[in-house]
Amino acid sequence: ESTQRMSWSAGTQCVAKRHHTKPKSGELAYSKGEILTILDESEKKGYYRAKHNTTGEEGLINSANVRERHALRVVPSLSLMPWFHGKISGPEAACKLQPAEDGLFLVRESIRHPGDYVLCVSFSGDVIHYRIIYQDNKLTIDNKQHFYNLIDMVEFYSKNKGSIATTLLKPKPKQGAKSAELELSKNGWLLDIKKLQLGEKIGDGEFGAVYEGEYIGQQVAVKIIKCDVTAQAFLLETAVMTKLQHKNLVRLLGVIAHKGLHIITELMKKGNLVNFLRTRGRSLVPTLQLLRFALDVCEGMEYLESKKLVHRDLAARNVLVSDDIVAKVSDFGLTKADSKVSDDAKLPVKWTAPEALKKEKLSTKSDVWSYGILLWEIFSYGRQPYPKMSLKEVKEGVEAGYRMEAPEDCPPAVYTLMRTCWEQDPRRRPTFHKLREKLESHSVGECSPGREEQNSAQLGACSSASGAGCVLRTCSETAN
Repeated sequence: ESTQRMSWSAGTQCVAKRHHTKPKSGELAYSKGEILTILDESEKKGYYRAKHNTTGEEGLINSANVRERHALRVVPSLSLMPWFHGKISGPEAACKLQPAEDGLFLVRESIRHPGDYVLCVSFSGDVIHYRIIYQDNKLTIDNKQHFYNLIDMVEFYSKNKGSIATTLLKPKPKQGAKSAELELSKNGWLLDIKKLQLGEKIGDGEFGAVYEGEYIGQQVAVKIIKCDVTAQAFLLETAVMTKLQHKNLVRLLGVIAHKGLHIITELMKKGNLVNFLRTRGRSLVPTLQLLRFALDVCEGMEYLESKKLVHRDLAARNVLVSDDIVAKVSDFGLTKADSKVSDDAKLPVKWTAPEALKKEKLSTKSDVWSYGILLWEIFSYGRQPYPKMSLKEVKEGVEAGYRMEAPEDCPPAVYTLMRTCWEQDPRRRPTFHKLREKLESHSVGECSPGREEQNSAQLGACSSASGAGCVLRTCSETAN
């Protein structure tokens, strides 16, 4: 362990194993469970210079006080509801709750009343079966207490006896199921609901609402998924997010298992890229900044590509903009290493490669196609792709070789890149690595005056002179 401990590289995240609240001069203060990021090794033996993930403070830490924060293993047995046994009969459930122990419990799906659940609890040597009724989108046992989902219900009856015989003391896990809460906690990804302050709602996803909030002084975004089945599906996707760290991917801070699932990420103040571009338009966002966004997204996607992960839903609506105008790819939790399209998948037709629409499989190459559409969205300042065309027309047109025209004032070199992303044969499309090299050489490398200047005066200043635009044009023409 000690040799391993000495080899942490910059960027490694660690979890504090104990409180260190009275630091000596030059040391960092932290409490047990808080996350610290290693900056570099210190001259002092056994010490590192580190940054506190929430307070942003920097200082020395003793490596003996922290452990590395590991990514979660993405295994299907990881469960938010290890006590849920699916469709089993009453006698079978009673059998599983042996040897009898007060408060030992499980939840099963009712065989007699399909769609309803049953809470089975061991008490005084007996097993009591409580039918859980589903009404008005809520669950109830006694018509007094109502719950959004089973997780919520089990959480309540673990603390309150309510109208059942005993509080739920000990879950009986389904064979092979691993408690997600335990795994998250062990690896340093489980956050404390008491330290989270929820602010106002900032979005409504298909699967749950998104709120802004504060977690130990840090501004965060909180996605709350109440449906337990959906929460379970998102859990595996969250496990994927624990493996990924890149400046152009929205960062996962952790998870809270409470009334479903709370997924906590960094807060991206400026919202999604489509709205960002639509609300500001040409007068405020110069071409250079568009190129910067294109490059940001490309770098995030190159990183996913290097990890052999497919995003599956790359579009400007899934790219978020930070306070300092950096674009980051979000919703990459839906990534899969190898994606067969399931029949019920609602694919966003205008962004999806023709081979993926034909129910073959999604790949990095279909992500590249979507990236071409995203480039078009960026350079048209957030317009809907294939304007005035129905989905049927888009499907048939693209299959027959139709491609969109370049957006107004789009540098020719960028349009050439879009077209390479839209090659009918996936093998002829470039990799994200290649796309990044091209983007850098065409434009940003030669023309960019540096991000700091670009961002000055709310993105307005550098477009005021005709400079940025024409430098770019000459660049892209020579590149062509």
